[in-house]
Amino acid sequence: MDCIITGDVKGSRRAKSQNWLDGLKQLFQQFGKTPKDWEIYRGDEFQLEVKNYEEALLVAFQIKAYLRSIKLDVRMSIGFGDKTYKAKKISESNGTAFVNSGVGFESLKKNKTTLSIHSSNKTFDKEMNLILRLGLSFMDNWLAQSAEFVLITIQNPTLSQEEIGLKLGINQAAVSRRRKRANFDLLLEINSAYVEKLKMLEV
Repeated sequence: MDCIITGDVKGSRRAKSQNWLDGLKQLFQQFGKTPKDWEIYRGDEFQLEVKNYEEALLVAFQIKAYLRSIKLDVRMSIGFGDKTYKAKKISESNGTAFVNSGVGFESLKKNKTTLSIHSSNKTFDKEMNLILRLGLSFMDNWLAQSAEFVLITIQNPTLSQEEIGLKLGINQAAVSRRRKRANFDLLLEINSAYVEKLKMLEV
């Protein structure tokens, strides 16, 4: 099963490209090489293949957290399916994973949401998108400090709060406060539910 994230950066036209584009490219480089695995095109739109689909939601959370940390935001659709044609550029590849991701992306504005999941399993989609809409009630409102905490903590899952604090330049008590404000434990529960429900797609 393949997994494709299609998205666009919200508010990018109000910000200088170098203020967010280089950081987004650095983030994507952790997940693969451009243009085969990811591409940024039309200025602020992108596609990214997630090699391990169990990590797709954590990847999406990192993208959102990075952009919220610099006071921007993002719309994303995660699509599951096959990749029937693999081109040198991801934007020229095709398959149901790309179709599902694209269809989901086109519906984001209509559904007034910023993150959704689309597959061939309607039950999986319905349950996960309900959970995501509830989660977005706080994710869409992350302040820069909370988003920065989320990004660093997801990228460094083995670090203690004290070690996270050293990276952020704050003490352990401040780390604990940021974790609470970001609803980070609930974010991890959302991801755990996603991993559990993936069994619907794997049968």
